[in-house]
Order: sequence, then structure tokens, then C-alpha cells
Amino acid sequence: MFDKQTYTERRQALKQLVGSGLILLPGNNDSPANYPSNVYHFRQDSTFLYYFGLQRDGLVGVIDIDNDKEYLLGNDIDIDDIIWYGSVDSVADMAAQVGVANSAPLARLQEIISATTQAGQTIHYLPPYRHDIQIMMQQLLGIAPAEQRAKASRQLIKAVVSMRSIKSKAEIREIEHACAIGRKMHTTAMRLCTPGVTEHFIGGMLDGIANAFGAMVSFPSIVTQHGEVMHGYPSDSFLESGRLLLVDAGAETNDNYCSDNTRTTPVNGKFTNRQREIYTIVEECHDLALKLAKPGIKWYDVHMEICKHIIDRLKEIGLMRGNTEEAAAAGAHALFLPHGLGHMLGMDVHDMEGLGQEYVGFDDEIQPSTQFGTSSLRLGRRLQEGFVVTDEPGIYFIPALIDQWKAQGTNAQYLNFDVIDKYRDFGGIRIEDDLLITSDGARILGHDIIPYHAEDVEEYVASHKYE
Repeated sequence: MFDKQTYTERRQALKQLVGSGLILLPGNNDSPANYPSNVYHFRQDSTFLYYFGLQRDGLVGVIDIDNDKEYLLGNDIDIDDIIWYGSVDSVADMAAQVGVANSAPLARLQEIISATTQAGQTIHYLPPYRHDIQIMMQQLLGIAPAEQRAKASRQLIKAVVSMRSIKSKAEIREIEHACAIGRKMHTTAMRLCTPGVTEHFIGGMLDGIANAFGAMVSFPSIVTQHGEVMHGYPSDSFLESGRLLLVDAGAETNDNYCSDNTRTTPVNGKFTNRQREIYTIVEECHDLALKLAKPGIKWYDVHMEICKHIIDRLKEIGLMRGNTEEAAAAGAHALFLPHGLGHMLGMDVHDMEGLGQEYVGFDDEIQPSTQFGTSSLRLGRRLQEGFVVTDEPGIYFIPALIDQWKAQGTNAQYLNFDVIDKYRDFGGIRIEDDLLITSDGARILGHDIIPYHAEDVEEYVASHKYE
């Protein structure tokens, strides 16, 4: 948790941006895994955390702009809970810790909402994503869960996005702490990348490191020899010499800031000539994005430059052909790169994605593409100083997609399917780092970058075998 002033200043700025009405920000509740008292690890709602900073379940924040009042609502725990879990601060004490003058039991919430409605005030809320919160919102506002996203406050969404998109120095420190934990995770995976180890074992080790040094993993770790599967979660398969292991994983700190990195490692410690050839292209794309990223540049344009570089380089080795600009415009590159170059990162690994990607990654100037591949780009708008974005180019050989495009003749004028067929068993390669947009460019976050240049990967694996 940051200092009291941070939260009071954030709420004051939010009031000014929204202008009038009442802002309703529910925190999260415990989520039962298989019976009520056996719950998943608690994760607070990120926007509630951003403005109220409190980790306890069952809390709701209310900001009455018109009457200049703020409330923290929640129930104090009783003696039964104290016996099992120990004493915790009262709701009033928690409110004082973050500069909120008013606190009350949760039962007061309906009274506040009813008074607001009677006064004709606008009630601003964000799109709920948990079913228990959707039910609560239905009880409070009379809006059915199926209608709540459509009726959420666009004014509040845009205000929250504008604030959370620009990371403060304190937030950058937290993200770099997450990156440090992430480095421990990824270098451990690289050290374990040897024949006979299972994907599942490596995934479990990553979870353990994240839990030991932070709060948890920032998303379920992707650990797979089938790198062509975008979300290839770890299986019990044994690593095999000659294959590639793709690990996409990140950590979340105790203050809930995230990292997100991907590394691709040869299982026997050495890239084959064919693997190195493709890996080098991805490596070049990663570094080109880092070079191009700076304030005022549309991330969509960076994405398209990466796509054109992939086309140019794949033409050199016979996988593609034709005019590069035309091939990129047609989306021919999406056979090899069916996802976007990157996304916003912060308190959520896909930062604020629940608020609506059209607001977070796009704006009035640019909206999401409908073209296959490019439609998966989660960020297209102009970069600003203080943004944190992921840089994650990749090249994948997806047999089912190759077969479909070949049968349908999709982009056949740009693709050499006879050559592509020889790569059906290749898998996929991705390299990903987290970039801070600075005043004149970008830098990779993390004081000690995870090895990613091909020769550095081979050297690290050779000299850091897991004992």
C-alpha cells in the first residue's frame, strides 16, 4: 500500500475528471473453490485498490462528488473470525489509513444509493466482472447483469483509464520489483530446460517462486513445447531434445503490480540452424519495437512495422513472397503472427482490459481492426510518457491454420505453402519484455534483463544448469 496522500490525491483527481454524481467502486469478495470456507487466494479489484488501497474482502468505496463526501463501507469481523484468522483493523481504522472520513456497515450502502437516486444524482459504476458483484449491483441499481456492461459509466471508464494508464515513479518501482521476481522465474525455467523434465514441473517451480517472493503469478503460466499454441499451459509431457520450450510467465507483487515476460529456450541448450534462423527474426522484431517506441507514436504503427519486418525476413528464407506492403495490408503475416505486438501492463497483466479494450488500447483516433490477426492487437493508440506496454513479437507454425489457409487459398499470392509445410513440426517462438515509455523513447523494465539474444540464451543455459 502506498501512503495516504497517494490515495486522497487519486480520488480528488477522479472527482475532477468525472465532474458530478456518485461513484460506486465495489471491492472483491472471497471466492469459494469447492465449498464456502475453502477459498481461492484473495485478489482485490484493481480499480478499488488504485483509489482505496485496501486488501480486505467485502469492502465498497463510494465517492459522492456533488456533496464532497467519501465513504468506506464494510462489516467489521466478529469474534468467530478473530478466533480463526486473528484480529484485523476495523473498517473505520482502514478508512482513516487511506484518508476517507466516513465509514459504515455494508447495510448503509442501499440507503446511500436510494438517497442518491431520489436526489436525481447520476450513479457512475464500472463494468462488473464477478457474478457476486453483478448480483449486488442488480439489488442496488435494479439493472440486470446482462445489461450492466452496456449501462456502465463511459465518463468514469475514461477517467479511470486516463489516470491508470500513466504510471507514477512509485508504480514503476513496483513493476520493476515484479520484473525482478519474473527474472527469477524465467531463469529458473531456462536452467531446468533439459530433456526428461516435465512442463508441469517447471510450471510448478514458477508458481512457487512467484508465491515465495510476491503475491502470486500474474496469470496462469504458459509452459509448453508446443509454442504454436498461444495459451499452451503445462502438461505432464517430458521435454525432448531438439525441441523448443516457450515460457510466458509473470509475477505479481504484494501490492499487486505485474510483470509479463516470454522466453523461448532450446531443450538441449543449442538452437538448430533452422531454429536460430527463425529465432533471430523474432529477436530483431523485439529490438525494432524497442527502438521505434516513443511518445506520440501509434502502437498500431509499431505493430505494422514489425509485421513488415517479419514478411521481409521470411521472404529471404522462402516462406513468403510478393510485395511487402501489399502482403502486410492483406494480413498475410497473420499466418505466422496471429496476435498483437503488445498490451498495457500495470495492476492487471492486461491492464484495465475489463473496462473495455476500445477505451484502454484505443481511442477516438483509432479503433480495433477487424482483420484476422491484427484484430487481436490490444493496444493501437498513441504512446504517452509513463505508459507500460509489452513488446512481444513471435513467429508460429500452426498446422491447423496452415491447412485452412492452404485449402482456401488465403493469401496464396504471398505464401509459399510447399516450403511452409516443411515447418509444420517447428512449434513457435516468442520473446517478450515490459517497456516503459520515457520522454524520448522506451526502456526495458527490470534492472537485470532476462537473457534473450540467441548466443546469450545458449551461454546462460550452458553455465547455469540446475543442481
